[in-house]
Amino acid sequence: MIVFDTTLTIDGIKVNGKKGETILEVAKRYGINIPTLCFVENLPSYGACRLCVVEISKGKNPPILSASCTYDIQEGLVVNTKSERVVKARKILAELLVASAPNVKIAQDIAARCGVKEVRFKMEDNRCVLCGICVRMCHEQMGGEALGFVGRGIERKIQMP
Repeated sequence: MIVFDTTLTIDGIKVNGKKGETILEVAKRYGINIPTLCFVENLPSYGACRLCVVEISKGKNPPILSASCTYDIQEGLVVNTKSERVVKARKILAELLVASAPNVKIAQDIAARCGVKEVRFKMEDNRCVLCGICVRMCHEQMGGEALGFVGRGIERKIQMP
């Protein structure tokens, strides 16, 4: 039997979870949709794509934006998945994603769902969206180091060591 020991609010709905769960995991269990790209069940969360961004309030502290896949639940958190800040952040992230990989269907689909009509950033012609799933799968599930990230920022890519 699962013992839920933490209560929080997501989009005005009181929900329960257990310590160690992330906001994304609890939201999924309650049928609350939060978009993701790099999240894969049974792999440690990575937070690379940031598409699962939510607005989090705790007590009197000002709300922050954070990736829901890497943020562990806490008693009394108030989470908003659809605030104006969240929608704007997701739209910019989706726009950057489709600018980086305009011919990748998943990037196109995410951009459409986030309301991207035009891309203001320089278009690249990458085939990889740098979600990190292949790197994490190789490392975590296969125990190998055959793939890895190299570089930072716009120079980041995946290659064999």
